[in-house]
Amino acid sequence: MAIDNEELLKHYELQETIGSGGFAKVKLASHKLTREKVAVKIMDKESLGEDLPRVQTEIEAMKNLSHQHICRLYHVIETAHKIFIIMEYCPGGELFDYIIAKDRLSEEEARIFFRQIVSAVAYVHSQGYAHRDLKPENLLIDEDHNLKLIDFGLCAKPKGGLNYQLTTCCGSPAYAAPELIQGKAYIGSEADIWSMGILLYALLCGFLPFDDDNMVTLYRKIMRGKYNIPKWLSPASVLILNQMLQVDPKKRITVKHLLTHPWLMQDYGCPVDWRTRYPIDRLDEDCITELSVFFKCSKKHMSSLVSEWKYDRITAAYLLLLHKKSHGKSVRLFACAEQQVSTPLTELKSKRNINFEDLEDDQACIRGSLDFIDKCILKEKFPFTNSSQVTEQALKDHSEDNFQSLDKQQKLASMKSGNKENIKQIKVHMNVNDNFVQPETRTPVVQKSREKKNLVIPRRNEDVPNKAVVKETSLNQDSNQDVPQEHTAAAFSPERRTRSLDINLYQNNGESSQKKKGTKMFGSLERGLDKVITMLTPSKRKRPFKDGPRKIKAQYNVTTTTMVNADQALDEIIRILPTKRVDFVQKGYTLKCWTRSDFGKVTMQFKLEMCQLSKPEVIGIRRQRLKGDAWVYKRLVEDILSSSNI
Repeated sequence: MAIDNEELLKHYELQETIGSGGFAKVKLASHKLTREKVAVKIMDKESLGEDLPRVQTEIEAMKNLSHQHICRLYHVIETAHKIFIIMEYCPGGELFDYIIAKDRLSEEEARIFFRQIVSAVAYVHSQGYAHRDLKPENLLIDEDHNLKLIDFGLCAKPKGGLNYQLTTCCGSPAYAAPELIQGKAYIGSEADIWSMGILLYALLCGFLPFDDDNMVTLYRKIMRGKYNIPKWLSPASVLILNQMLQVDPKKRITVKHLLTHPWLMQDYGCPVDWRTRYPIDRLDEDCITELSVFFKCSKKHMSSLVSEWKYDRITAAYLLLLHKKSHGKSVRLFACAEQQVSTPLTELKSKRNINFEDLEDDQACIRGSLDFIDKCILKEKFPFTNSSQVTEQALKDHSEDNFQSLDKQQKLASMKSGNKENIKQIKVHMNVNDNFVQPETRTPVVQKSREKKNLVIPRRNEDVPNKAVVKETSLNQDSNQDVPQEHTAAAFSPERRTRSLDINLYQNNGESSQKKKGTKMFGSLERGLDKVITMLTPSKRKRPFKDGPRKIKAQYNVTTTTMVNADQALDEIIRILPTKRVDFVQKGYTLKCWTRSDFGKVTMQFKLEMCQLSKPEVIGIRRQRLKGDAWVYKRLVEDILSSSNI
């Protein structure tokens, strides 16, 4: 499968897995050109089988839908065996986790979120689509605490228009409209309104209006349309819920009337704005300029390429630049290793370990190297000036500033002859303000062995072939992790999701290997070049040594305990899991748990991680649902935590 991953690894640096399902895995990744985080949904075509058309439906819908409250599609890569969907990364995770962490939301906070949901659904309907799987698990929270709608695999765009009747029964049972579970023909937009009513009830109450472990009983409750009204709901909240949760679809409120509903306009005084803020017919001038300069083409040509919206590397670069600009970051692309292979800098770096005597054209090589370093330093002083614009006069002036008393030709002749006396004289005549460190006396150098590579988080500055090997190994490792065999051959589940969570990654900055030195003068040149490379290379953090639980800040998906010892908390959870019929595997302070049906099928999968909290300084348990019904997961985890002595 290495060939299938090559195209992905050209443009993205894969990091850790942040979600998984029956047929897909979601990884956090970094876009090489913009260094922005993205979510990569990885699907195996063979595993998809009959569900492949649903993936194609999702891709086509996301290409046609561009809205501030819809998760943005950046790039689609399809190979012989795999499909990679690169999307917007939402670090806040699922709205569902946010609800259960807060028990329930206040009316004011629920209104903020629900206005965004109405905005997204109204836009989707205006484009002729019905989502058909609206639920808290399919709404993600982005870095600005705004909602993003995901998972369009079950959406429909009737050829006869949105009022054209559909017959496919799909979605999640607890959110399904009565007409769907009765097997009747239905209108997609009307079914979405019912699901939105269930969603608003969950926001305001923290539980579902219709819920039962027995499906037959659940369907009866839905068809009756009778639900409890908690005492904390305001009359206005009860009214809007009643208008959406009408068993007769013709009596339900429409999305058009929801936009101006008094409950949604309260504290705002204005209707919900459903129009997109991302019109595809207007391109950003700054982003187009940066792309045209980087790819060395005219702005007109680049505009035409972006306007094709192929969702290839050009589309991804443009949209991620636009994302950077919207968050106050510089509109800038960074050259990745693949694009630096043929540059003068990389060519010079490849020659740094060659002895001076082995060079075919010593004088030309050294002169070219010195001139190139001059250009690099000038580029640092004038970062917005193209290399072609660096004039000979500028180079001359710069050389005179830094080598006032040094005759370059004399220096080159001395290096060519290898005469120690000449080298000594050059050292004496060199200006004390010279940019290069003086050569040291030649001493034997012991070549240090290269540090073992980390196969999960590859180094940034590895050579391109090594990157491909490291990242492919990462993919293979993740696909063979210690999980139930059921997961690798699981049937498709409608609950596909792009799960995005707060993480704490460490950049791996391994110790560089020692470089061989040539002659004394070449060693001086090497040090000078090192200075230039240091100026142009971003700093990296060293990976700390981990001998305990991960340290994190308190988050809404973290349960605080009274314990201060992570091992005790871990032992207590391990003691409780078998009593709840939960199987697990342990990796450090993380437990990967799952439950099975009476027939052996995996019905639920989730993670529990012991973490060290800073404020308060106690152990917290970080929860992450990977597979299964969200509300069943909620009850199970709550039962596990309440039964333990933590």
